[in-house]
Amino acid sequence: MSPQEKAAAITGYKGSRLIAALTCYDYPTARLLDEAGTDILLVGDSLGMVVLGFPDTTRVTLAHILHHLEAVVRAQPQALVIADLPIHTYETPQQALETARKLAAAGADAVKLEGGIRQAEKVRAITSAGIPVCGHLGMLPQRVLEEGGYHKKGKTPEQTRAILEGAEALIAAGVFAIILESVTPAASREITAAISVPTIGIGCGEGTCDGQIAVITDLLGSFPWFVPPFAKPEADLAAATIAAARKYIGRVQGGR
Repeated sequence: MSPQEKAAAITGYKGSRLIAALTCYDYPTARLLDEAGTDILLVGDSLGMVVLGFPDTTRVTLAHILHHLEAVVRAQPQALVIADLPIHTYETPQQALETARKLAAAGADAVKLEGGIRQAEKVRAITSAGIPVCGHLGMLPQRVLEEGGYHKKGKTPEQTRAILEGAEALIAAGVFAIILESVTPAASREITAAISVPTIGIGCGEGTCDGQIAVITDLLGSFPWFVPPFAKPEADLAAATIAAARKYIGRVQGGR
């Protein structure tokens, strides 16, 4: 399918079945997750923390995203591949389009950016060029320094209304789906019921959105130094890796 057809299929899942999405940063993981049947692979700027060792996403560059995106695309996944627009790469509609075109040329089926009403013209510039766009509302990691940390959103009717207004602006500009991050369950349900495109939640509670997305290292238990309170690891690769390395070290050193 073309990128546009893949994105349209995700939109069409709203009301029919839930969407399963995972972040992905490399070739072998992309192959494995695609074989498992993941709907969406997101080459997210979360790679700054779980791959590159940065304290947050604000140091991730377009070069970083392109490097990891190209690795994921080499797996030729059937899943929709979304790439994040890193901070400072979409400050104007023209810059947003230029960045999106670079990501699309590297193999992304779609791109994602953070923010609502003030990003609508940037979304419109990208979608008008035929590149699918996914929105991102609620807690916005690229604004963590501005907001002084990670804070739950949708705690008041005013916050919920602001997120909903942002969602409506993004939909009018052409997004095919919206990620909601760290939005209260009640607000997530309200927003999901009110809008026409799927919501994909992270840290919003179960059964509150049209799908869920997880950071792959949280799912696999391969980044034990920080695990978000909402994460539900399905494996413990950190312990398995340490155990395997210790066995190897013992075998090598024991052979002297």
